[in-house]
Amino acid sequence: MKAASLLLQATPKLLLGALLCTLVASPVLSAAPDFAARVDRVLAKTPLIDGHNDLPWEIRERSARKQIVDLRQNASRLLSPEGGNGLMTDIPRLRAGRVGAQFWSVWIPVQVQGPEAVQTTLEQIDIVKQMSRTYANDFEMVYTAADVRRIHKAGRIGSMIGIEGGHQINASLAVLRQMYDAGARYMTLTHSTNTPWADSATDTPVHHGLTAFGREVVKEMNRIGMIVDLSHVSPETMRAALEVSTAPVMFSHSSARALVDHPRNVDDDTLRLVAKNGGIVMVNFATSYVSSERQKWQADRAAEQTRYNSPPFGGLYIGQPDRANAALKAWDQAHPKPAVTLAQVADHIDHIKQIAGVDHVGIGSDFDGIPDTPAGLEGVDRYPALLAEMMRRGWADAEVAKLAGENLLRVMAAVETQSAALKRDRPYGSTATIADADGTATAKK
Repeated sequence: MKAASLLLQATPKLLLGALLCTLVASPVLSAAPDFAARVDRVLAKTPLIDGHNDLPWEIRERSARKQIVDLRQNASRLLSPEGGNGLMTDIPRLRAGRVGAQFWSVWIPVQVQGPEAVQTTLEQIDIVKQMSRTYANDFEMVYTAADVRRIHKAGRIGSMIGIEGGHQINASLAVLRQMYDAGARYMTLTHSTNTPWADSATDTPVHHGLTAFGREVVKEMNRIGMIVDLSHVSPETMRAALEVSTAPVMFSHSSARALVDHPRNVDDDTLRLVAKNGGIVMVNFATSYVSSERQKWQADRAAEQTRYNSPPFGGLYIGQPDRANAALKAWDQAHPKPAVTLAQVADHIDHIKQIAGVDHVGIGSDFDGIPDTPAGLEGVDRYPALLAEMMRRGWADAEVAKLAGENLLRVMAAVETQSAALKRDRPYGSTATIADADGTATAKK
């Protein structure tokens, strides 16, 4: 230390010059890129669009339990009456997350079937519209890609409607058309179980893709301008729908199966087909879809629960809930939950870019439809952190803009264009014959 001091006194100009050269030349000592400023510039021009958020069902459930949901307040501490998690979504955090538009899922349970499913879906659509009316300074309903851009420029958040399960139309193309008229702009062909016309990713295959009626559903969706959503469907159903659809499809909330072998994710062969179709895969934040370690841990824990208590015939502690709970608590202590991170979500985005191309990837968080999230993506305020991570990985601003919203806007516009070309075609499943304005007849098809 003393020798260094003496040297500095002896040759101050020489050392100062060397130090300045080092500071200029060294990339380590140069200023770090301002990713936050770059993200701001991108999102000032491009609306950030999330393909899937389950807030409407959370509002319904909490309202049924007499809990008031005020989206003007931070709702992260708004615990459910059962002591569950707070909400992942509210207006202050949507604003902090620079969200430009949101597809709100009007999901209903698969146990709700028939006419009741149609009614419950309409009630969920009404919740979305009530949100836009109640918070009109912040939300506005969206029906076209042009609406998204206009509302974003006006400083509001576009509200879009996505139906999450083909069971919600009760096997009726007339109902499908009415759902479009009510505002729905995509429909997921199945949820967690098969429909009578399509196979789910998480059910035993029955149709091995789409039935004849299932193919008509896809064609009618193309005709009316509703995006075909292939999240939740089996690989055979994915391929069948991609073969039938003449418009781009979407996966509203799915990740890459090459990284996590979960049936809800999309394999590489299908990613290539999505690219040929012009569609988009919007990456899900569900921890078991993002991390193989978390997926295995959840499977092991579920098996352990069954081992302790599997009514009505088995289980080590059947009929003894205290012992079963204590045993599971001990298992949890011995088997800590594997961490899942924002970086792992970025890995899925990178993989889809690598296989399908940067034009075919987006964000579909599944916020408020999943029990937990990767660290760093706890709520709707965290999207900028994910975009900054992609920049750290070398993504150009134009590529980040595509991920944030431009890709989905392209898909929406292409679906609208294809629908305009097909609108004069006869509706699929129609039982009526009605004279058109030019005197021709629209007949049963």
